[in-house]
Amino acid sequence: MRYVSTRGGVSPISFSKAVMMGLAEDGGLLLPERIPTVTDEQLRAWSQLSFQDLAVAVMTPFLTPGEAVTAQLPELVRRAFATFTHPEITPVIRAGNHWILELFHGPTLAFKDVALQFLGNLFEALLAEEKGRLNILGATSGDTGSAAIHGVRGRAGIEIFILHPHGRVSPIQERQMTSVLDANVHNIAIRGSFDDGQRIVKELFNDLPFKQHYRLGAVNSINWARILAQIVYFYYAWGRVTGGDPGKRVVFSVPTGNFGDIFAGYMALRMGLPVERLVLATNRNDILVRFMESGEYRIGAAQPTISPSMDIQISSNFERYLYYLLDEDPEAVQGAMKRLDAERFFAVSASQRQAAGEIFAARRVEEEETLQRIRLSWEQDRVLVDPHTAVGLEAAQPFPGAISLATAHAAKFGDAVQRAVGFPPEMPPALAGMMERPSRCHVLDPDPHLVRALMREVLD
Repeated sequence: MRYVSTRGGVSPISFSKAVMMGLAEDGGLLLPERIPTVTDEQLRAWSQLSFQDLAVAVMTPFLTPGEAVTAQLPELVRRAFATFTHPEITPVIRAGNHWILELFHGPTLAFKDVALQFLGNLFEALLAEEKGRLNILGATSGDTGSAAIHGVRGRAGIEIFILHPHGRVSPIQERQMTSVLDANVHNIAIRGSFDDGQRIVKELFNDLPFKQHYRLGAVNSINWARILAQIVYFYYAWGRVTGGDPGKRVVFSVPTGNFGDIFAGYMALRMGLPVERLVLATNRNDILVRFMESGEYRIGAAQPTISPSMDIQISSNFERYLYYLLDEDPEAVQGAMKRLDAERFFAVSASQRQAAGEIFAARRVEEEETLQRIRLSWEQDRVLVDPHTAVGLEAAQPFPGAISLATAHAAKFGDAVQRAVGFPPEMPPALAGMMERPSRCHVLDPDPHLVRALMREVLD
């Protein structure tokens, strides 16, 4: 498999080069040249596999034959998921007339661990092969940062710089990042929103002399390996719920901010997973819902909510989906992105909006609905969920039997959970004493020049 850019300016490259490039050098996002097809026979066989064996089966068609990492994949997968506390890695439980896919059994209790434990091991293998170094730069709305830090902390040849919005992540999320004191970990709190942090990261990646001199790598879901790892659990959940019957289609409900997780579901569908609909669940930051309703992508101001990881207006992975919606036309994608940069707006045709609506069911969930769903999940099913998972569950209500993605442990958002049910969630061992640990963090204005200067000071 080779990889191309959504904007058409990168010659086809191997899987390993795509992982190390992160953001495409033309400013676009990398995608496989073609989407592998999964047969009914494979679906039946895959449904019987362990999560680890399924991961190898799903990922292998996306790798480039002959690369060392292709032969190393089973061992990389084994090491990545050895850190998880549940034997099934991503178990599926029943909750009333819905299913919940629990994605929070990794070291930082968030779904990002599934991809970032794999990516940390993948980076290490690629760097060992070439005896090189990598400086990771990423932005987080909450969970990506801690998962990325825990994926690469202490690893030889890697420095990591993570930007988070100052005061706009939960206290636990903030401390999960800033209490990691390994010498290769650098936290930066930006006085602004996640979108400000993401804008800075993209600007530094698009500064090609800076990117190449300091060899920047990406851990945000702009890195294709993140999406690839997340495709796996859509297949895993389908197999556990349907017993591997290719005639049974399911609905997935996905709490959505940066569009990476739901795009992984879209890729699974395109490969051949029997998916009836993908429910795109957002909080009041509903730019994606408005796009699905009107065909217009219009940037507003991100509003703080009790589900802060979804407080996003510029969903970077949406460009990947746009590439397919616009018939894999890189010039059309480039035109839409240029208009978005200049006017904070672009639109697609009525037929394209209709095509999107045949796959995605979009739902905005208000704060009170989120709190009520946390309360009802506890009262009716004795399942305690975090506010992001609650957004997905609420959006899934019109779809009995839907599989809702539980993206974080409830204890990571204890204040919101206590508001809903009247008591704080039990603190798991991984978070015990977290708020008393010493921490380290730089606080900067949302200026790329300041971040660039700090990185030079550390790396030179």
